Formats: sequence, C-alpha cells, structure tokens
Amino acid sequence: MKQYKFQQQCKSALAAVIISLLLSNCATQKTVSPTKKPAKAVTPVNQTTKTPQNAQDYLDLAKGLDAAQAIPLMVTAAELLSGEGKHRKALWLANQITPLLVTTEGGITNIGKLDEQYRLFVSKATNLQALGYHQLALEQLTLADTLSKEHQLSHQLAYYQQLAKVQHSRELAVDAADAALRAFVIDDFASNDDVFALWQSLSALSQWQLDQLAQLNPPYIKGWQQLLKFAFQFGDNPAQFNRYLSQWQRKFSEHPAVAIIDSLKTAERDNKTIENIAVLLPLSGNQAAAGNAAQQGLLSAYQNHDAVSLHFIDTNALDMSALVLTFNEQAIDFVIGPLLKPNVQAYLAQEELQVPTLLLNVPDDQALKPHQVALSMRPEDEAIQAASSLARRNYQYPVVLSHQDKVSSRIAKAFADQWLKMTGTSPEVVPFEQGKKMQTDLTASLDVGLSKARIKDLKRRVKQTLKTETRNRRDVDMIYLVGSPKQTKLLKPYIDVNISPFAEVIPVYASSRSHSALNDRSDTRDLTGLTFSEMPWLLDSKQQNKQLAQMSQQLWPRRSDGLQRIFAMGYDSFALAAKIAAMQENPFVRHFGQTGVLKLNTNNILTRSLIWGRYRKDKVQEIAMD
Repeated sequence: MKQYKFQQQCKSALAAVIISLLLSNCATQKTVSPTKKPAKAVTPVNQTTKTPQNAQDYLDLAKGLDAAQAIPLMVTAAELLSGEGKHRKALWLANQITPLLVTTEGGITNIGKLDEQYRLFVSKATNLQALGYHQLALEQLTLADTLSKEHQLSHQLAYYQQLAKVQHSRELAVDAADAALRAFVIDDFASNDDVFALWQSLSALSQWQLDQLAQLNPPYIKGWQQLLKFAFQFGDNPAQFNRYLSQWQRKFSEHPAVAIIDSLKTAERDNKTIENIAVLLPLSGNQAAAGNAAQQGLLSAYQNHDAVSLHFIDTNALDMSALVLTFNEQAIDFVIGPLLKPNVQAYLAQEELQVPTLLLNVPDDQALKPHQVALSMRPEDEAIQAASSLARRNYQYPVVLSHQDKVSSRIAKAFADQWLKMTGTSPEVVPFEQGKKMQTDLTASLDVGLSKARIKDLKRRVKQTLKTETRNRRDVDMIYLVGSPKQTKLLKPYIDVNISPFAEVIPVYASSRSHSALNDRSDTRDLTGLTFSEMPWLLDSKQQNKQLAQMSQQLWPRRSDGLQRIFAMGYDSFALAAKIAAMQENPFVRHFGQTGVLKLNTNNILTRSLIWGRYRKDKVQEIAMD
C-alpha cells in the first residue's frame, strides 16, 4: 500500500511537471476552438470554474490536481490539441501520459483506466496519421483493438474514423470502406452528405473488392451490395437503372442509402452515335496471329451491326502520321487499338489525333488524355487481386514459387508487395529454373532435402534399411505458383508427393499463366486441388458466353491460350466502344465481359476483376473465393 501511495505521489508530481511544460510552451500561442465535440472529462469535485473550451482550459483545470483527477483532463487535452491541428504537441502529451497509467503493486504491473488508455491509443493514431506515419498509426489502432477485445470495450467513433483514414492512406480500399461503414452507424451526427460519401467510396470498388467487403459483413452491407450490383450492371441505361433503383427502394426502405436514391436517378442521356470505328491491328508480319485473333473476336461481337461500320487497318502497313487524313476521309468517330505496345506509343505521339480511342495495350509511363482509354491485361493486376484474397484467409507462412522469366517475376513481385501491404509480413519468394533444377529449388524451399539428408545419414550410421518418410517444412501453409501450364503440371504433383503425411496438405494457388484451356480437355488428375484465377472466357462459368465458346471451339480447336485471351479482348472491345462514355460520366458503371468485370479508373485505364477455378479430379469448376 505504501508503494502504491508513493507511486501516486510521483505520478501527481510528474503530471504537474508535464502540464507546466506544456502550458509554458502554449502561453504565447493563440488557441483555436475545436471543431469536434469534446470528449467527456472527469470534473474534479468542488472545482468551480468556467466550462473548458479548449486544450489549454483542460490543462489549466488539471494543474495542481493529483494524478487520478488530472489524467482524464490531460487525455481530453491531448484529443483537443489534435482537433486544433497541433499534432506534434498532442502526440508528445499522449506519450507523456501513457506511463502515468501504469501502476505496480505486489510485483504485478497493471494498466489502469482502460478508457483513458484506449483513448490515448486512438489519439496517438490520429496524430501519427496526420503527420504521415500511416504504419505507426495502424499499430496504435491495433493496440486499441486488442484492448477492446480483451476487456469487451465497444469501439468509439474516433477509432473507426481514424482506421478508415489510415487504410485509405495505405491504399487498402476494402478495409477503409469497412471502417467507414462501421463509423457511420455509431455517428449520431451523420448526414446525407456522409451517406453520399459512402456511396462514392463504395462505388469506386472493383467487383472483387466488393465481394471481399461483403465477407467482412459491415453494417447495412446487403443493401449496399444490391444497390451497387444494379449500378454496376445497369448504370449505363438510365431507364433500366431507374426501374431497379425504385425496386431497391421498396425492398430496402430502412436503409441509409434511401436518402440518395433520387439523386442517383438520371434522365435519358443524349449519347453520341458511333457510326465508323477504325480498328488498328497487326494483320500481317510476325504478330499477325495476335491481330487476327483480336479481329475475329471483334467481328464475333459485331455480327454485321447495321448502324456501325468497321474499318480494319493493318498497323504493319501504316504511316501513323497519315492517320488524321485517313480518319477524316472515313469519318472515323471511334478507334479501337493499336494492340502492340510500340504501336500504342507511336499512336499516342500523334498529338493532333483527337478521336475517342480504346487502346488495347497500356502505354509505359504516359498519362492518357480524356479521350483516350486503355484496356489493361497486365498480370500485376491479377496478382494484386490474388494476394488480397488469399491474405484474408489467415495464411501465416506463404511461399511464392516463380519461374525466372520477366513476366513471372513481375507477377511474383506484385503478389509479394500486396501481401506485405495487407499483412505486414513478406512471403518467401522462391525462383525456379526450367528443367531438373526446377524440382531442386522446390525441394530446398520445403526443406525436403534436409530431411532426405538426415535419413541418409541415419541409414549410414545404423547400417540397415529404415522405413522412413521425408518431411516438408511445417511452417509453410500456402503456395502461390507462377509458371506455365507445363511447369505447373510438373510441379503440382511434386508438391503433393513431398508433403509429409504428418503435415496438413498445403493448398496450392496459381495465376492464370498456370491454366490452359487446351490441357483441360486432357488428363488433369495431376492438377487436382489447384486453384487459379482466370478470365470468364477460359472457364466454364456463369459469365462465360457459352454459345460463343462452343462456336470458337469448332472454328479454332487448337488455338493457343494466349490467342484465346486476345480473342476475348477483341470481343469485349466492341461493346466498350459504346459504353466508355457512360463509364466516364458515371464511374460506377461496369462492363461484365469475357475478359472479366471491367472498371474504368481515374487514370482512364480499364482494369479487370477475375474469377477463380479449381481442378477437381477430371474437371475444372468455378468457385467463389471472395
């Protein structure tokens, strides 16, 4: 007891010093009234003073009080300093208060005043976020969350508000949206403007991000999910969209988004009619096969459309400087292509070309103009989606097996970077080479080689035959494979064979580079259990145009997977020509195509949401991952 009293006396003295230091520093500075409602503070008994208005007032009140009475006032002062924009002072004060909450009695350390401790964590996060230290801010919020779970404390509004800001700064849109939705339902002062802000952030999500958000199950998510589904699918058709909005309004009459439904309803727009489309493709030379595949995909979508004429132009026989004249002569009002990156760069160099254009490749480090849009098939986008999905499955020790070629290395890096952003830890990346060394690299990554070496040494010592089984690394709990279909077909069974019966089966995931629609028609038992991301066109899925897939199989039964993807891109490009204007006007509009669910980003690049498939014995099935 004497020790406890001594601690309290020391804390009171320390609190007085802290207050004096801060007050002397603030004495010559003008204070600003806070814009937010002050947090509740403990008013000392028999304290007669005016109602405190700002941080300095609370510090004045705390001056001369013992620690038990001063600490709540100091915590409130720290919060108000944040509201006044004095983030460094607020952070300093919060750091000084923290040790005052710790007591030691009987050799046991206790953190007292749980509410004050929680508020300090959030206050520190607020200031660290404002000062640009996003990761440190997240660490403080994680401490607040741990305290909340351990002591059944309800999260406060400030916690969710700061979490939304931190995750937005870390470019984790799903987690930011989840926090914002949770903040909204406990904000007593939420307005229609806040509802519209939620709509803006939610409608900017990709399809796979929305699916992941739904899995987190934030408040009112079912209504938001249905509203966004209607917007994504029908937003380019005002009459149809308005009907679905009315239907949604009747079903979700108590949903907060009811407040913005009327503002989402739009009148019929006067779309500019597209009559002549120029299509720039390599129809001769080394890349003619790619150009022909894109052309055939586009013609499959076109089907002799009465109101539109297509003008195919071979980029291998084209003088780019003459395009302005050519487009004028043919009255071109939309351009699809070019396909090859060098041709894209050459096309963009023609500054006088002002015709709306859908590029079939993304330029290197060049901003697009408002009338230019690029369709991205970049493998990095797929890797980011995969890492985001798998990181939410709580795998602790992932390994990325990547072939040592440029594209595979880019995929592996994008996956590892996103995993680090999501979890704070980096997955182990194991590169492998073609041939015998491929299995050697895998053996090393699973530490199977060490197990075999130990068995061999033991056999030598006892000089008799031992019935033994090699064991894999116990810590690996997921493998992401980046390689060709041939490499995958060799590696997947090797992974299965080298998994010890004493360990759980390690799930293996892969990028679309590991999947071959051609291989799906042969024996796929070696790939059983492999899960991979893919575009709808190459997977028997709900979104696949099955009639077109059957026709394509009959006409081009041996077409490579790479050309199949270009065919699908050509097919989608025709519908996009008429849809891009609506996507630019209303960013919530999506295109559900054969290459994926396409979303137009603020940089005028169309990115895709892919689906997932899994090998099950002798067939491939679409599965829900998010």
